[in-house]
Amino acid sequence: MLSGLFCLLTGCLSTAGTHEESLGIGIVRGTLGVQPEGQIRLARPADTLSVQGAVLLLEGGAYVLRLLDGSERRVALDENTRIDRPAHVGDRVEAFLDNSGRAVLIRNIDHLTE
Repeated sequence: MLSGLFCLLTGCLSTAGTHEESLGIGIVRGTLGVQPEGQIRLARPADTLSVQGAVLLLEGGAYVLRLLDGSERRVALDENTRIDRPAHVGDRVEAFLDNSGRAVLIRNIDHLTE
């Protein structure tokens, strides 16, 4: 009974959506986050490697992508990563990685193929 009351008071009975959606929103809130539409600089950041793929899995500090060649790659995020919108499993994204492999910018590219 106490655990149910605790959950009610702390919001653990949220109806925010699927686990993946909640996790994606949490990842974005931990970074520089979602930028207002049209305000994120979508140009390729200098000195970065670009990878494109479909989101397979959302982890606490990373996206796991299936790249165009069929391989999988874990793309690590941090508080400096810019993201145009939270990703969901199945979304196609382009990630720009610095020389240590951390994401500098992640943008959704589903709209580019429609």
